[in-house]
Amino acid sequence: MSLTVSPLISERKENKFDVFEALLDTLDKNNQRLEEGDVVVISTKYISNSQGRLIDLSNVKTSKEGATISKKFQMKGEVAEIILRESDKIFGGIAGFVITSADNIMAPNAGIDKSNAKKGKIILYPKNPYLIAEQIKRKVFLKFLVHIGVILVDSRLMPSRIGTSGVAVACAGIEPVLDMRAEKDLNGNPLKVTFQAVVDNLATIANHKMGEAAESKPFAIIRNSGAKLTDRKISPMEMAISPDQCVYVRGLTNPTNS
Repeated sequence: MSLTVSPLISERKENKFDVFEALLDTLDKNNQRLEEGDVVVISTKYISNSQGRLIDLSNVKTSKEGATISKKFQMKGEVAEIILRESDKIFGGIAGFVITSADNIMAPNAGIDKSNAKKGKIILYPKNPYLIAEQIKRKVFLKFLVHIGVILVDSRLMPSRIGTSGVAVACAGIEPVLDMRAEKDLNGNPLKVTFQAVVDNLATIANHKMGEAAESKPFAIIRNSGAKLTDRKISPMEMAISPDQCVYVRGLTNPTNS
């Protein structure tokens, strides 16, 4: 059977809310039901909204360090301050964008976003995304007695590519990476370093259907994905590597002498 993606239209919510209850309501209104082996993909912005992770910029006071970042990267002091608070490390950047890392997730401006937020506010990444994904997975099983995977998806710029792609910020109930080392290519050569980013690939497929503007489709159901489901808890370190191990970061920060 072929893989299918079914984005679900959901009502926009203003205040904190229960994501699982919102999922149940959305399934009902879209005449959908979850089946064994499905993968439910949820927008991280939707999760952040449910947690009240919105910041009113008028209430943000800029520190000395924030002011330095603001001047260096030509952005509002309040935005620079939030980036500083949300980041573990700042690598550099250009006017309007700071390249940061938080919990081994590299992203411009620490993943903060003005889209889908009211004027004067910004949305932060959700707190404890792996825990949220695990809780939703367990609640689905208790409610429907089906095993599913859960992926929390965000959109991300890719190096040297135009436009954004989906990326998995967290997951539960699904093996995130397929180790293909020792497998052979078309010429019979054994693969030495190849890992397939299963959840990132599925995140991109779902993100394409969910949209990124005013579509109001924060959920999607992927069916017949072929991904391996699991009952074990997924560690964040299974999906990310530290920046000093990243070929892009290492290659750009340690150029060879010509």
